[in-house]
Amino acid sequence: MKQCILLVIVLFGALSLKAQSPHFHSPGDVYPGLARSIPPATVAPPYGLEVTFEKTVHLIFPAQIRYVDLGSNNLVAGKAEDAENVLRVKAAVRNFMSETNLSVICNDGSFYTFNVKYAEEPQHLSIEMGDLLHPGDLNMPLNKTDIYFNELGNESPILVNLIMKTIWQNDKREIKHVGSKKLGVQFLLRGLYTHHGLLYFHTLVKNQSQMGFRVEFITFKVVDKKAAKRTAIHEQVLEPLRTYNDVASIGGNQTVRSVYVLEQFTLPGDKQLIMTLFEQNGGRHQSFVVESEDLVRAKSISNLKLKLQ
Repeated sequence: MKQCILLVIVLFGALSLKAQSPHFHSPGDVYPGLARSIPPATVAPPYGLEVTFEKTVHLIFPAQIRYVDLGSNNLVAGKAEDAENVLRVKAAVRNFMSETNLSVICNDGSFYTFNVKYAEEPQHLSIEMGDLLHPGDLNMPLNKTDIYFNELGNESPILVNLIMKTIWQNDKREIKHVGSKKLGVQFLLRGLYTHHGLLYFHTLVKNQSQMGFRVEFITFKVVDKKAAKRTAIHEQVLEPLRTYNDVASIGGNQTVRSVYVLEQFTLPGDKQLIMTLFEQNGGRHQSFVVESEDLVRAKSISNLKLKLQ
């Protein structure tokens, strides 16, 4: 009997010491055993969002929506037609009781998270998320995180956007021999830059006529030099990964500039890059040729002072 009592005392003492240990967790903890708590500084703070069944909440983001995740079936959401940066959110059922969440990733690398609850009359039905971006130490929004996309390789989409913005704002004409001009329209390559496996093409379109120029699309094609003017065989179409200040039309006597980002490539001596700007329902298409020598002379982005504001 004394041995049983002694065993009970020893076990009780061991449990008491374990309960006092900083690594001991109650059965109700979600991470039993040895685990460290997540530091508050590493947690992305969520926004509070109210939704209802009879009305639609619209979230307007500063960039194209890339990814959406709904925490439960109590929510329905979808991008607005012809608006890649607008998300429609509604309650799928009336008066759901438990709080849920919503997460959104945009093409510029920004991440947004929301805690969502039901409200018969939400306080806000149209929310522009760009107004909620608060600058950090480097004048970058706090919701900007190191989110990477496959097409950009090891480059952060935040940095890609900053580089495009800086090139556009600096507006330096580094290249003076590449361009086309006809029927009152000029299409010029003003600069070519390289950084971490990406090429940045700075272009200018100047409409010197009174008639507006509506852009249908722009193409980047690698073609054989000998076949460039007589056949489309052996051409390779390159798709821009990002575009800064993509324009749909240029009014009469107006000038616009854009920056296009492509995956880095080089050209053998028998090939060239042809950039073509097509006019919608018109015949004032513009094309110019970029040679291999132009690509290898692309300037380093390290020479630019990035504009963080």
